[in-house]
Amino acid sequence: MVDLKKEIKLSDLVPRRKRKPAAARASTKKRKPTKQTLVGLKVGASQVAAARVVNNGSANLVQLARAPLAAGIIAGGEVRDVPALARALDRFFSENKLPRRGVRLGLATNRIGVRGFDIDGIEDERQLGNAIRFRAHEAVSIPIDQAVLDYHIVDEAVDESGSISRRVVLAAAYRESIDRYVEACRAAKIELVGIDLEAFALLRAIAPTTEHAEGEPARAVVAVSLGHDRSTLAISDGAVCEFTRVLEWGGEKLESAIGLDLGITTDEAAELKLAVSLEPGAEADDDTRTHAAREAIRRELQKLARELVASLQFYQSQPGSLAISKILLTGGTSRIPGLPEELERITRVGVVRADPLEHVRTSAEVRSRDDLASLAIAIGLGVEG
Repeated sequence: MVDLKKEIKLSDLVPRRKRKPAAARASTKKRKPTKQTLVGLKVGASQVAAARVVNNGSANLVQLARAPLAAGIIAGGEVRDVPALARALDRFFSENKLPRRGVRLGLATNRIGVRGFDIDGIEDERQLGNAIRFRAHEAVSIPIDQAVLDYHIVDEAVDESGSISRRVVLAAAYRESIDRYVEACRAAKIELVGIDLEAFALLRAIAPTTEHAEGEPARAVVAVSLGHDRSTLAISDGAVCEFTRVLEWGGEKLESAIGLDLGITTDEAAELKLAVSLEPGAEADDDTRTHAAREAIRRELQKLARELVASLQFYQSQPGSLAISKILLTGGTSRIPGLPEELERITRVGVVRADPLEHVRTSAEVRSRDDLASLAIAIGLGVEG
């Protein structure tokens, strides 16, 4: 089975090794894993998060850091103020003594397209690249002259006649969106080794690696990270990310609803949100404000549930889609007590809290942190694919 912990690196920033023909790769002996330190960097609307991971056959998480980011610098996954982001990143890396080399940045925006398709009968590397670029015109909605393209071969097979067939996942992003992140990182003297989709990093961090039992049908892996202004959804068949979507829903929706209902400021609403529990029986200790805040949260979760259900239904309408057993939930907003259970009640799909440390070794001190859900994508960005 192909390892799902594969990334798509956008090609302007990451040199790609030439692939050997299938027969040559099959005969190549396994090499001793090389030690590589990666700093996974997630830049969101309300915070910057980083995870330093030493990859040496296994992933060893050695450092986590996060800091608030001023409103307006990032919106909808896009950089609105390059100089301000550069200053924030410079301060963040200095204060946390993070390495400025070997940094992999995550992207999450609806201005990125991901598509999968098959390419048959092409062995030559150059011809394969040309064929994929040709297919890109049909596969993604981004004008090719405005896009950064990259691809990853996730599976291949050779038939009895010796003809090779490859399954390709293509990623395309608007060059302008990437350039603004790159400009900010360069100004902060941060050396990027790659740019990855946050959906892929999310799967690397929390998706289970165990295969389904013999005789049991395969099921899709559904991962959701609830952020501040938007959320990331990724669906995998257990090997390859087959569907990803950025939902225009985040924790700020809850704060806005609470503030509107109670006539209080956003800061007051954010503080009140932290005092709310959705767990059964929590209502018994409610005062009037807490009760109103809980009802506002429940109302907004209905909107999130509709977005999730619509996305899952779209995925399952595609040929070859798998049944869905449960949703793995993470992200800062998921930390509200009882939220996974409330979301499960509304969607009628099993929802469980994910473990962001599922695939890394780390210290007891790191494991004791109460903000790991906010750092899941940063951790996945630091894990080598």
